[in-house]
Amino acid sequence: MSDSGLIDAARDFNRFYTNFLGVLNRAYLDTDFTLTDARVLFEIGSRKGVTAVALARDLQLDPAYLSRILKRFRSNGLIETTADPDDLRSQIISVTTRGHIQFEELGRRSNTQIAERFANLVDGEPQSVVAAMTAIRGLLDPEAAPPPLIIRAHRPGDIGWIVQSQGKAYAEEYGWDMRFEGLVAEVAGKFLANFDPSKEYCWIAERGGINIGSILVTNGGDGVAKLRLLYVDEAARGLGLGKMLVGECIRFARAKRYRQLSLWTNDILHAARGIYLKAGFRLVSEERHRMFGPEENGQTWVLDL
Repeated sequence: MSDSGLIDAARDFNRFYTNFLGVLNRAYLDTDFTLTDARVLFEIGSRKGVTAVALARDLQLDPAYLSRILKRFRSNGLIETTADPDDLRSQIISVTTRGHIQFEELGRRSNTQIAERFANLVDGEPQSVVAAMTAIRGLLDPEAAPPPLIIRAHRPGDIGWIVQSQGKAYAEEYGWDMRFEGLVAEVAGKFLANFDPSKEYCWIAERGGINIGSILVTNGGDGVAKLRLLYVDEAARGLGLGKMLVGECIRFARAKRYRQLSLWTNDILHAARGIYLKAGFRLVSEERHRMFGPEENGQTWVLDL
């Protein structure tokens, strides 16, 4: 695509997205606020106090235009000002109780609008949309802080994601056939069918609403816990996520008074093996196999708890 074609495509997307969000409407989110009003109130409410100079700079607003918005907010009882202890010529702007209620209401309406749009998509498409948004933000604003990394318990749909993501990733990286995906589906299915929350757990790592990693512990019987299905998405590698997930498994297994934590892996998975070694696991057996197509060397590792 030529440079002019790229520019036309970007402009076309901008037109689509402003219409998608309704930002050209005078009544933004069916309120009396414009988009700029909402952004100003959001910044004041989320920062818990900010100067007009900082608002104008960060939102790239004309100071006189911002002053009119703030004057209107003050007349409506949405904001209040106090002297800036660091600069007596400046004022700290914060929301009043009424302003906080309006701030929360705008957030709720915005969440509802996006949720309604996502509801029209099929499973997996909202995640793809957010991933594309994150990529755009990262490329155009390299200094933007990445979304926080969250590790949580599994929810409906997460186990299906584990099967899909691992089946696809290992096929692309190692040439494993669909029998590996079948094995993952079998392990994941048994976990769901027989899930015992008193002895088993699944951790999902996500960032910006996108799943980027997973691991689970199952009850192997006789005081042995099994570490299963460690996965870190390619986009999340280098963050130490694998180490964090394995650490969660070890802490859980100890808290549940298992005597040993075992796992099965393949020696081609160098990063995972490095994590297990550093965590204190020891290799107890290995065998050659062609379970997934290419010949591999399967290994069993254990950690005495």
